[in-house]
Amino acid sequence: MNWIEIVGYVGSGLVLISMLMRSVFRLRIINLAGSIIFSVYALLIPSYPTAIMNICLAGINIYYLIRMSKPVRHFSVYEDSMDSAWVTWLLEHYREDIALHFPDFKAEAMNSADTRVFVVLQESEAAGLLIGTPEGDNLTIALDYATPVYRDCSVGTALYAALPEKGIHSLTMPHVPEKHQAYLTRMGFEQQADGSAKKTL
Repeated sequence: MNWIEIVGYVGSGLVLISMLMRSVFRLRIINLAGSIIFSVYALLIPSYPTAIMNICLAGINIYYLIRMSKPVRHFSVYEDSMDSAWVTWLLEHYREDIALHFPDFKAEAMNSADTRVFVVLQESEAAGLLIGTPEGDNLTIALDYATPVYRDCSVGTALYAALPEKGIHSLTMPHVPEKHQAYLTRMGFEQQADGSAKKTL
């Protein structure tokens, strides 16, 4: 038995051992290691179909391990007002970050009576804040902010899913901040001729 055969046996053994794991996470980890080692063995033989198959298996394992490592988040959305203590605190606490991403936003310019405010919570932690002016069932966005920890589109997904129940069926952002452009595109906003961005919910 030469060293190449030993590599093959180790890879095969790890793949077999992974099937005995009760934990899906451990199964993926051990199967990933086995697939990588067996890919090396297949390339050394050489057996390219076997190598390709195991490289694909390694990729699948990596994909699911990344998904499993992300925490499951359950967001809640509730409506508040500009003059509430909670919204005032959020705007002050994240003032510098908001100014960086939304330089044109001025909280003091928002008329409390004509403004709708939505707060997104992850359990008791603030995750996002949407402030805008309604016109019919459309909300013209002044601020669509996610806190740094939750800046992965999950807040927007939960928020936009909840808005139709609150009478809002479209969103318009009249002036798109440069730092917000990529996010709006990922979230399905469409660029308008006047430079604004709009999304139908």
